Amino acid sequence: MAQRSVEILIGRLITDEAFRRAFREDAEATLERFIDMGHELTPVELAALRATRSDYWGLAAEQIDSRLQKASLRTRTNGGTR
Repeated sequence: MAQRSVEILIGRLITDEAFRRAFREDAEATLERFIDMGHELTPVELAALRATRSDYWGLAAEQIDSRLQKASLRTRTNGGTR
């Protein structure tokens, strides 16, 4: 069921900092790995995910309670991650 996979992917993009960073750095590879893990995405869904502004997922993540976030162990510097 592709819709469920879309929901899982969006949930991870919003709540998992490392997954979000990987998607921002290489969306194609991240989507490939997601599909290789057994998730289904239709060509239309893949096109929509590729067309979504890359900063959107971080903006969405900032709006939810931090207790719902899976924090990365990477250290932060002035306004970014290393």
